[in-house]
Amino acid sequence: MSSYEQYDPSLFRNTKKSKARKPKGQKRQRFDDEPVRRGRLTEEERGRLAALRDEPEPAPLPGGADRWSTWDSGERGPEPHPSWLVTELAAVDHELGVLKTGKEADVHLLRRSVPGADSCLLASKRYRDADHRMFHRDAGYLEGRRLRRSREMRAIEHRTSFGKGMIAQQWAVAEFRVLSALWLAGAPVPYPVQRVGTEVLLEFVGTPDGTAAPRLAALRPDADELDELWAQLVEALVVLAQRGFTHGDLSAYNVLVHDGRLVLIDLPQAVDLAANPLGLDYLRRDAHNIASWFHARGADATRTDPDQLAERLATAANLLW
Repeated sequence: MSSYEQYDPSLFRNTKKSKARKPKGQKRQRFDDEPVRRGRLTEEERGRLAALRDEPEPAPLPGGADRWSTWDSGERGPEPHPSWLVTELAAVDHELGVLKTGKEADVHLLRRSVPGADSCLLASKRYRDADHRMFHRDAGYLEGRRLRRSREMRAIEHRTSFGKGMIAQQWAVAEFRVLSALWLAGAPVPYPVQRVGTEVLLEFVGTPDGTAAPRLAALRPDADELDELWAQLVEALVVLAQRGFTHGDLSAYNVLVHDGRLVLIDLPQAVDLAANPLGLDYLRRDAHNIASWFHARGADATRTDPDQLAERLATAANLLW
């Protein structure tokens, strides 16, 4: 057999690489279509990294503090600031423990102080992040609280992770602003010190040793004390109504009594009576909830009638009864 007869072209038929075929209609990417990181941005990044390398290590916090004062950030409470409040930027915060845990937020006790000088106690209310349970029935409370950005509002309505984070911040913003308005109006509420993100710092209501004032639910007042506390409560709720609010979740657990004086707390869900279509319903519910506690303690039923209280508050708020 000759060498020509031994040659079989089929052995070499597939040795040549075939070009991959692009789907029809797809434009082939050119080399110069690829994204290029521009030199200016690269130089900025290099400068930033160099600056970080050159920064000195942060000085240790004095006295074993947990953080520096946050007074230079976020929203601040209404002026004039109380004389007891430490506002120096050299101050530090010490975590002293948990005052209260809840479904929506935890309240911690802080001591803000300038080392070797003034100090004050603060209640730090920290709303839970998007991975934790948010307010029950929050849809009703959020009525009337519209955001300008439609993307944020859609996220809240659809309860996305981003939307839940926005709800947490909305509660903090709402509570801080309501407390600020009520404080200026003379209502018996804790002074709102500042808000940073989802943390609201408040005046601590209690004794200098860090003992919190008792809740109304924990007390067993006599008849005279009941009458005095009811009078204070009605006066406080009238101030809220005149400012266009009802508490929204009023009960004996959301009222403190310190040195004989009543203090309203837990106001993130305060309802705007004009903007919320359910405002009058929340007002009636607040009146019935708190009046039922006084009735159970033996208060005069005619004086603490919930319907009369609700009507008085609606009148103070200029609502049709």
